[in-house]
Amino acid sequence: MRATVLVDNIGSNIGNDTIQGEWGLSFFIEYGEARILLDAGQSALFAENARKLGLPLEEVDYAVLSHAHYDHADGMETFFERNSRARLYLREGCRENCYRIKEGDWKYIGIREGFLRKYRDRLAYVPGDLEIVEGVWLLSHRTPGLEQAGRREKMFLKEEGSWVADCFAHEQSLVFETPGGIVVFNSWSHGGADTVISEAAAAFPGRKVRALIGGFHLHNKSEKYVREISERIRRTGVEEIFTGHCTGDEAYGIMREELGDRVHQLRTGLQMEF
Repeated sequence: MRATVLVDNIGSNIGNDTIQGEWGLSFFIEYGEARILLDAGQSALFAENARKLGLPLEEVDYAVLSHAHYDHADGMETFFERNSRARLYLREGCRENCYRIKEGDWKYIGIREGFLRKYRDRLAYVPGDLEIVEGVWLLSHRTPGLEQAGRREKMFLKEEGSWVADCFAHEQSLVFETPGGIVVFNSWSHGGADTVISEAAAAFPGRKVRALIGGFHLHNKSEKYVREISERIRRTGVEEIFTGHCTGDEAYGIMREELGDRVHQLRTGLQMEF
């Protein structure tokens, strides 16, 4: 399988082209005959980058939304304009109701309002674990108490006029079975990267976790926290980590100190093969 980063915070130069980045994530994944789009960043930039990289969005068979935040979802309208057939797989818990308290104010960080209604015929809501094509799985969280992470991050859902701590029921992992073990994508890892790895390992008993790819939401964490979660990641036995976006440069540097060469920096245009 091959995965190409269409959007990350960090851009790159490939040949004569500048592949720009933005705050967000998007991946174009080729797995056998299947083509999968995971997330679409926050704008149409992912589509422009796909064009520059020669990756045909119109030939994507399946689209997946990792979670219900704007910086992963809001490019999907552009995707639907480019692709007339692929359905978008998202958690049953996805709504347009995600907020964060920032500097004392409620800030909306969710899917662009009206999107879910406008494109309801293109959406496939997933209630549990699902194999969307042979060897490709969507996994829900199965770890209790993740609302504690929501409170810590000051992330809440607006439900019937009330504020409820986000338990990230709208988040999912995308997992690929490969000869070398399972490859796990989780674009934000709200519950902790170590939790994501452990959940995937439990879903595939006896299988090695070949790689974890995505953002780890460490850009706002202390050095002590980053070193502690790095040690927990080490204990999972995961072979390689590719991280960027909400991980942050400082946290990435600390993870490299703790975990060495198994940690790699995501950037727009990067290709990974497993």
